[in-house]
Amino acid sequence: MKRVILFASLLFSTFSFAGDKIYDKSRDRYIPIEASYPNLKQNCDETQKCPVALLSAGYGVSHTQYTFLSKQLNDLGYMVVAIGHELESDPPLSVSGNLYETRSENWMRGAETLDFVRHNLASTYKRYNFNDVLLIGHSNGGDISSWLANDGKDYIDTVITLDHRRVPLPRRNDVSVLSIRGSDFPADDGVLPTRSEAKEYGICVTEIPESRHNDMTDYGPKWLKEEIAHAIANFLNGTGCRGD
Repeated sequence: MKRVILFASLLFSTFSFAGDKIYDKSRDRYIPIEASYPNLKQNCDETQKCPVALLSAGYGVSHTQYTFLSKQLNDLGYMVVAIGHELESDPPLSVSGNLYETRSENWMRGAETLDFVRHNLASTYKRYNFNDVLLIGHSNGGDISSWLANDGKDYIDTVITLDHRRVPLPRRNDVSVLSIRGSDFPADDGVLPTRSEAKEYGICVTEIPESRHNDMTDYGPKWLKEEIAHAIANFLNGTGCRGD
């Protein structure tokens, strides 16, 4: 997987690259990222830009441990930017109280990070379309992706979550939504759409039998990664469910 190369910092810039990190000056925050590119990236140009996916890891999992997703999306023509949201200086994810309330700080921070990365990389990667972005995230990364999508950003085209459990999926007619569910943990009430909401907003929810929440990473079994990749490909190609 190709990594982001070192760029010279611009004086008074709000961001800069440093190896595999992007610096957010306003928050004094170095954000770990890893970029990978479409298999035929030579076909991407400023008149026919290739699509972009921002990938958010689950809590406690490195953003580099979802290469099966990055490779699948690269095969489908996407540039993928995998983002590490949690830094050692951040407070731990809450495990007590009303989790929707106590974890909201984490999701807001993550959403701000996604917005920052998207805004600033757009000026560098001019052959890629940052105006119709795919957000994809596992577990807490899916919560972060849903949180940002619920904020009404008009550059979000598609949201895909892997077994996120806390933040309601966006109910938006202008955003396509797929949620791939494991079999061992339920989502909180209101996270997944009702049957009528799924039909109204074209939301696809698909459960993979006998799959486990913690296996939806590179460490998971081959069959599960293949099932996830198949569901994503069908959805993005328009042959999977659209809430029907």
